[in-house]
Amino acid sequence: MFERFTKAARMAVRDAVYLAEQEQVAAIGPEYLLLGILNQDGTTGTAVLAHHAVTTASATAALAGAGRRGGLSDADTAALGELGIDVDAIVAAVEQTHGAGALAAGGKRPRSFGPRWRVPFTPAAKRVLEQCLREALDRGDKTIGDEHLLLAILAVGGTAADVLTAMGVTHQGVRAYLARAS
Repeated sequence: MFERFTKAARMAVRDAVYLAEQEQVAAIGPEYLLLGILNQDGTTGTAVLAHHAVTTASATAALAGAGRRGGLSDADTAALGELGIDVDAIVAAVEQTHGAGALAAGGKRPRSFGPRWRVPFTPAAKRVLEQCLREALDRGDKTIGDEHLLLAILAVGGTAADVLTAMGVTHQGVRAYLARAS
């Protein structure tokens, strides 16, 4: 499957791995694939995100906020607020007792022995990589680009998809943008 990846898609996955290694996280999730896409310049995926005013800084801040809340999206937080549950107060209390980022998923992982530390992909990230092929085939494309990675992130769901949706980026919107750009 990876032989179908364009240079931009390969670079996005490579950058996701690099960013995860730099942060020494336990596993690479779809969030890092999104950051890997944003790390590129002049690609179709970055053009789609720029059209929706999604920048590396805004995505990083939104992902950090969601991670701080244990992966709860803004919609989840609002729904719990309607039930009288103040998520921000709960997060503050937990962080006061256990330290900043106590609810953040994943956590740090110590380096293993050997010349390189390999960070595994989460099951959700593996589903995103599998979904890329389906997205490319569905669009009739012969190669898998970073735009297909973006579509796959949105199709699989999770924190990265919730953050993108909150920023106005939807699966249907990206497909419509790509159809207009073709």
